[in-house]
Amino acid sequence: MNRDTIDINDFTVLVEINKSAEDVIDACRFDEPVVAVAFYGSGNVSLSMEWNDQVMQYQGTQGLALSFYADENVNCVHRVSADKPLECIVVATALRKLNELPNEEGEIFSEMLNELVNPSDNYVEGPQFFMSPAMQQIVDSIFANTFTGKTKMMFFRSQITVLLSHFFGQLAESYQQKNKPEETDKLQKAKQILANNLDNPPSLTELAKSIGINSTKLKKDFKAVFGVPVFKYLQNERLATAHDLIRLQNATVQEAAWQVGYDSLSSFSNAFAKKFGYRPSQVK
Repeated sequence: MNRDTIDINDFTVLVEINKSAEDVIDACRFDEPVVAVAFYGSGNVSLSMEWNDQVMQYQGTQGLALSFYADENVNCVHRVSADKPLECIVVATALRKLNELPNEEGEIFSEMLNELVNPSDNYVEGPQFFMSPAMQQIVDSIFANTFTGKTKMMFFRSQITVLLSHFFGQLAESYQQKNKPEETDKLQKAKQILANNLDNPPSLTELAKSIGINSTKLKKDFKAVFGVPVFKYLQNERLATAHDLIRLQNATVQEAAWQVGYDSLSSFSNAFAKKFGYRPSQVK
């Protein structure tokens, strides 16, 4: 395991890489209540936030940007395996220090992450989305850096600042889209069309035409509002539905694959394993 901790003004940044040839649990807690954003690299581990008798689970974290509030009662658990190494960057600030941040970050956090600044539980999930190519490139560069010593810390500081700027920029774009009721209604309709036609979904062009916008705008606005591209959402819905069918014993693995639109059992099994970390035949 390789873990670097950097202090940037009143932010604490944790950069962690954990590669293991066997299944291991990588768990940590915060010393005090924090507001944080986690950025995940290519490792695609599963994450569980555990507190009291509650658990919030995240599968398929590759490329995910996740904001959250957590206090010292929350256990952050990553499950690392040979084919799913951990690559995670956590940018956190103590809740008590939020108003002391020097460059108006506190004001930005309060405006955009109000539910985290005024938490209602030990753990509160904030906005999450899959990172833009520009954000992903920054994250990849942080994990691939070869600098050492003070130069390494200088590099981390510069990249983390840019990464946070991109995060809030993408978050602002999402809020802007959500504040356009007519446009949001169209996107909700597109989402419902996909959910109702998992076995035979329309093409992107057909979907755009059915809700009255062009395909370029559909791709851009759908990701801005829902955090994932159109057909990534479709895939997630297909696999989640198949998981429920198998878990509830309403279908065999083959039948579940057909019902959600997979003609190839091997393609279905591979996509399922990539998302959930285990094969459909292993569902209990």
